[in-house]
Amino acid sequence: MVDSQSNLSETQAGSPFAARWFASIMDYPILSATIVVLMSILAAGGYGYPDWPRDLHDWLMSASGELHPEVRQESSQGQTNRKRSKSQSVTRASLGRSHAVVVVETPDLFSVDGAAAYRNVVKKLNELDVVAYARSLDDAPPLNIFGLAEPILPIGHASPQRFSVAREKALKHPLVVGMMLSPDATTVLIEVMYDFVFAQDTTDLTTKLLQTARAAAAEYPSVKVDFQVTGPVPFYEFIRETNRSNELKYQLVGYGMIVAMAILLFRGFSVVLVVSMAPICGVAWTLGFLRYFGLEDNPFSFVILPVLLSLVGFTDGVHMMVHIRTLIQEGAKPFDACKRTLELVGKACFLTSLTTAIGMGSLVFAHHKVVREFGWACVIGVVSTWISVMLIIPLACRTRVGKRLARTSKRDVLDHFLSRISPIVGSMIHHRKLVSTIAILLLLVLSCIALTLKPDDQKSSSLPQGSDLQKSLDHLDRSMGGLDICNITVGWAESKFDEIDVVTTLTELDAMLRKEPLIGHPLSLPRLLEALPGEGTAIDKVSMIELLPPPLKLALFDPDNRSASVTFRCMDLGSAAYSETFQRIENYLEVMKLKHPNFEFVLQGDPVGRWHHLYRIVTDLVTSLGSASVVIFLVLSLAYRSIRIGLISVVPNILPLVAAATWLKITGQPLEIVSVCCFTVCLGIAVDDTIHFLSRYQEETRHTNDRKEAIERAFQGVGTGMVMTTLVLIAGFGSVLFSETRDHRIFGSLGIVTLAVALICDLFLLPAMLMQFDSKKE
Repeated sequence: MVDSQSNLSETQAGSPFAARWFASIMDYPILSATIVVLMSILAAGGYGYPDWPRDLHDWLMSASGELHPEVRQESSQGQTNRKRSKSQSVTRASLGRSHAVVVVETPDLFSVDGAAAYRNVVKKLNELDVVAYARSLDDAPPLNIFGLAEPILPIGHASPQRFSVAREKALKHPLVVGMMLSPDATTVLIEVMYDFVFAQDTTDLTTKLLQTARAAAAEYPSVKVDFQVTGPVPFYEFIRETNRSNELKYQLVGYGMIVAMAILLFRGFSVVLVVSMAPICGVAWTLGFLRYFGLEDNPFSFVILPVLLSLVGFTDGVHMMVHIRTLIQEGAKPFDACKRTLELVGKACFLTSLTTAIGMGSLVFAHHKVVREFGWACVIGVVSTWISVMLIIPLACRTRVGKRLARTSKRDVLDHFLSRISPIVGSMIHHRKLVSTIAILLLLVLSCIALTLKPDDQKSSSLPQGSDLQKSLDHLDRSMGGLDICNITVGWAESKFDEIDVVTTLTELDAMLRKEPLIGHPLSLPRLLEALPGEGTAIDKVSMIELLPPPLKLALFDPDNRSASVTFRCMDLGSAAYSETFQRIENYLEVMKLKHPNFEFVLQGDPVGRWHHLYRIVTDLVTSLGSASVVIFLVLSLAYRSIRIGLISVVPNILPLVAAATWLKITGQPLEIVSVCCFTVCLGIAVDDTIHFLSRYQEETRHTNDRKEAIERAFQGVGTGMVMTTLVLIAGFGSVLFSETRDHRIFGSLGIVTLAVALICDLFLLPAMLMQFDSKKE
């Protein structure tokens, strides 16, 4: 023991400045405890009252007289001005663009009781405070030249024959069929605009509508009817509520994973308590801090992030605890063992957190808002978790808990495993040239395969399978041709224009769209003209444009603003499915520009926007991985003062990513936003084991000039921690596979493949490449 203590003191005396700086954490327990308490209080404020910084700022500004009374009264005045009268009628057809849509499925719509039940539902919805307007079939503009009110559904006890005639007439009404009524007349839509002033919570926007509609329909028990609520606002609120409901669930998953793996690996209450406390605290801090920045509604922040940060923090804790237990086994006291451990792995833990933050932080430069927010959340989380690990474990080692670590110092379930694979590592080192060549060639081949991945972006991928919103989207795809509305806008510059040219151009666009199998229910001014009474085509009825009711005409033709449009529906099949369709449409629009030089044509809509930005998924991935790889290479080169070491680290860290991309290709999955997030996150995590190995390798080269011996010592020193942390990470990513959401399952599966390959590369390829290429002059 005396020799061990003297060797420990000599090693500490010869340690670099950075190592001594990290070790000094043990000398300032009061400062460390103060930081932990302050971080905990600040995070608790995020949970309970995240607006206190803004309110404190407003109070200070108000106290200083810089906040004017008019500004303080703005909120109440704005609420009063936003309140709209229920009696105010719609001045323009919404054409499927509304806050929400109540989907009514009934085979009895065109019957006495069915029509009465439908009107009762619309009436009750309009009576809700939270509903500004509910647009029904009765609000469809009449198709007659006199503008007389002509309801779609007959009023009162009409005969079955009259309802049959009304049904046929409705299916010929261009603003009804495909817009509000399905071609089989069994699905009808009620478009809802909210008055958000009266919305107290999410249930007012979704559940309240459903309950009201079902209660209104229940007054007519003979009518078979079913209701669903979908649309932009319910979609957003559902994702938001799902994240919040999963917050505690996945926190518990992350915490449980930490405790379970600590018990399995260390089998001692004291070690489990010390190793688990730090990452649990880091996750709790992070989720509190995110609320200050409004990042709590991100679909990944409160499902994947708790598990991710729990594992990232736990991996650093495992590496520290392995060293602490080894030094205690050699005779060091817990205090000295922890201080020496901070010298040995403090720099490595800092570099792993730095590179992880760089890898995840590169997402903040993505074009997609969800990806950017997730990137910021990851950076905040990694920094918070690193602080918790670097402070809480040293503090714990100063307490009575630290004295009990020696009781479990000899219990290591992975020593036997490492002894079995040590000969394999030695064989890899012996055949280092062949192994290095194969690794580089494999990297090139898998990279070529990864480049063939096709990007895609689908709205429903973020929804749990089998959810009501998922079912409603599927139903609308089948019955109405989709929920999303797109349009081709036609504009002209001259104030004087020929209406015949406009109608002719719109007719050509309408005919082109009707040839596309994925395009649903095109609607244009020519369709309205053709539906008017009388013989002839739309061009023959151009003179009747002025006779169209203003709401009907302005929906598709606005001469004052020199524009017209052709609208159509799109199904939720993903951007890749619509790629060829949209490309054909845009090519046709280019031809139309040459044919009609006085007109401008623009293809618009949310699905079109996702398709236009589809390439950004690839550019985001390339940018994120490229920038993160370059920065990580520079950081490692500077940290280890060797460009050679930086270059050597590239292959074992990029190879797992291209292997995961190849797995996506083999399984027939596209490249999606969640893939971009996962690849970038895994790059930051996969490099952690490489850093720990390289740090220990450089430490050993200070004591021996035999590179093979230094590599073998490094493997013995950090091999246990590398295997432990990878098992923990794989188990953590595996827990996400049980999520109901497809995006989360893809994230988990990609993470498992990437980290498993990364461990193989660090255990076998990295030693061989160090032996082959790190030929320093002695």
